Amino acid sequence: MSVVRKIVHSNLAPAAIGPYSQAVLVDKTLYVSGQLGMDSVSGNLVEGVAAQAKKALENMGHILEAAGASYKNVVKTTVLLADMKDFGTVNDVYRTFFTENFPARAAYQVAALPRGGLVEIEAVAVIGNIIDEKPASL
Repeated sequence: MSVVRKIVHSNLAPAAIGPYSQAVLVDKTLYVSGQLGMDSVSGNLVEGVAAQAKKALENMGHILEAAGASYKNVVKTTVLLADMKDFGTVNDVYRTFFTENFPARAAYQVAALPRGGLVEIEAVAVIGNIIDEKPASL
């Protein structure tokens, strides 16, 4: 059995800063590389953790769109923080992009992020029409 792998790229999001792809689609699963809060034109980080979180998620949105998906298709994210004290601030921004049926998520403080970033966010999404099922009552 063959599985198709497709590299996904959006010119609206910053180019990869290393030997990796913005995203890889395998069958119906999209793996979005960690996105920093970088301006796609200048390649520079925007100022402040809230602005970086917003820009990282906007960049992710461009990549999702290039794959025919949206934030609704995201089933898992990982948030990497330079300082766990920024957890609440990043959550405030995050919930403006993911408003219901939140994806599963992990968040970690790391020793350092590329380019001195304050936050990096990666995602896994499922391509296709998402139908949300209400949880069964106990």
